[in-house]
Amino acid sequence: MSDEHLPLSDFIEYPQDEMFARAEKNYQEVKRRHSIRKFSNRAVPQAIIEQCILAAGTAPNGANHQPWHFVAIQSSAIKAQIRQQAEALEQAFYAGRAGDEWLDALKPLGTNASKPYLEHAPWLIAVFSQKRKEQEGEQKTNYYVHESVGIATGFLIQALHHAGLGTLTHTPKPMSFLSKICGRDNDNERPYMLIIAGYPAEDATVPTHALAKKSLAEICDFI
Repeated sequence: MSDEHLPLSDFIEYPQDEMFARAEKNYQEVKRRHSIRKFSNRAVPQAIIEQCILAAGTAPNGANHQPWHFVAIQSSAIKAQIRQQAEALEQAFYAGRAGDEWLDALKPLGTNASKPYLEHAPWLIAVFSQKRKEQEGEQKTNYYVHESVGIATGFLIQALHHAGLGTLTHTPKPMSFLSKICGRDNDNERPYMLIIAGYPAEDATVPTHALAKKSLAEICDFI
């Protein structure tokens, strides 16, 4: 492999007052991102989803191995399979498998085992992490996989929101059924997260509890 380096040519430096304005504008925009559980079935062009996934693929990652794979799902039949499998797991979760403390923590959000949005939303995006990559015919270990895929997933959520779509993250446990349904059932990959994306339904709501965010003083120290 080449160890060639190229000059940094696409960095843009802004005046500091513009930097603050851009940072504040981004904060105000990202504050409008909410996890919603009621989606419209309005179609979203695949080209929009493609651009968002390309954005996710620019995320920093261990050794630039890019240890992720995305499966973007719009097939009604496949979404129905995912809903059926996910709700079966969720029923056991809410029936007591989660434990009282976890269930009490979820009560203010009003969640339950019913996940109609898994069929109703126009897109589901299954995110997979990869333990190894193939390089020049050899299997190479991927590094910082969990961290890398987490950053890429954050990029994807931000890109979907920036494009004007509503989102929701879903992490049924175990998620092995996603591997089978998405045709990624191998010993190198494991499901990381399922992201629901589409337009909010007209009657979409946001739990008041979800709007309470920690202050800067609570989440950050400057030393």
